[in-house]
Amino acid sequence: MRIFKFGGASVKDGSGIRNVCLVLQKVGFDDVLMVVSAMGKTTNALEVVVKDYFAKSAALQSSIQEVKKYHNEILLDLFEDDKNAVFSAVADLFLELEYFLAHNKSPNYNFVYDQIVSFGELLSTTILSHYMNYCGIKTVWLDVRNYIKTDATYRDAEVDWETTQTIISKLAKKKNLFITQGFLGSDPNGFTTTLGREGSDYTAAIFAYCMNAKSVTIWKDVPGVMNADPRYFENATLLNQISYREAIELAFYGASVIHPKTLQPLQKKEIPLYVKSFLEPELPGTSVSKGADLEPYLPCFIVKKNQLLMSLSSIDFSFIMEENISEIFALLHEFKMKVSLIQNSAISFSVCIDDKFGNFQELRNVLSKKFKVTYNENVSLYTIRHFDDQAAKIVEKNKTVLLKQISRETMQIITKE
Repeated sequence: MRIFKFGGASVKDGSGIRNVCLVLQKVGFDDVLMVVSAMGKTTNALEVVVKDYFAKSAALQSSIQEVKKYHNEILLDLFEDDKNAVFSAVADLFLELEYFLAHNKSPNYNFVYDQIVSFGELLSTTILSHYMNYCGIKTVWLDVRNYIKTDATYRDAEVDWETTQTIISKLAKKKNLFITQGFLGSDPNGFTTTLGREGSDYTAAIFAYCMNAKSVTIWKDVPGVMNADPRYFENATLLNQISYREAIELAFYGASVIHPKTLQPLQKKEIPLYVKSFLEPELPGTSVSKGADLEPYLPCFIVKKNQLLMSLSSIDFSFIMEENISEIFALLHEFKMKVSLIQNSAISFSVCIDDKFGNFQELRNVLSKKFKVTYNENVSLYTIRHFDDQAAKIVEKNKTVLLKQISRETMQIITKE
């Protein structure tokens, strides 16, 4: 079986969905399982619903209406007959969403977030499955929450691999074109969980691992994995081949094309991953597999914006020792800070963090009891794999460098624009 993952950009409108059908006709769809994200910016729109719900805002109904309108416009573009069963299927999903909003009693933001935001993937896969059947491509729609089982860590759930493997492996014997949702799972009580933003790639890897798939293909609006983000760097070059090890390094440092958790299960079973363009599906794209680290071999640039550089120093000028660092890391973990870079000296400790849950001020208040805390907000972290002098000059041009760290293969530079 081949696993295909289609992201939000590929199904953002009616023409995108028609194009997905064309891609399948060009590359074949026998024995394929498709993992599909929410359409376009639907996840963002549903996050507004969550925000309005907790704010008890009068705008809640209009924010739900925005999501409805967007999906109904796509339905009217795709289906000539509004009596098609897809219209009632989509209406039922919105009724389910509104029922949850009316009856939920939980004050847990992360729990509510997962129950609401998950409707994006349920809607996209319902519409895509009906459209493909409408076009004569028979599909089997799966509710991924019946297959990927997780713990109850809402918004960043851990997969229960043993249970998930047992359930998914039963699908491997069936020769169908399956369509299912990325990003979602369910906890032991059957409530929806999510695997972290951009977790649809990870979903594809979970199915591939559990089904011993032949390959995973991530279909994107770029020709493959580039050595730099073309939005920030001129002359970005397509990488033809990347080893698992190198891809894991790039993902760890924040390369956005491949989700960090996606690669480990694929590497364990040596399942190749392809990153290809849904606009030009017959081009070879990038292969991530065993083999050369990089082909062609050249510096790779990764940038993470909106980071926070925090420096701690001891109030009494005593050394920052192992027990201090251990305590600091325990707090970083407790406040869900993603650490990207660490640098320490005898009396100071600096860390570049991603405060995606908005917990920094609370963390700062705790740390201030024992340390002097200084910080810079909205800094950019540049990572250069296989750096050279010219690569560093490109990054540092017209920027203030706050911190630089160099190892054998990697240079990291924190800058303020």
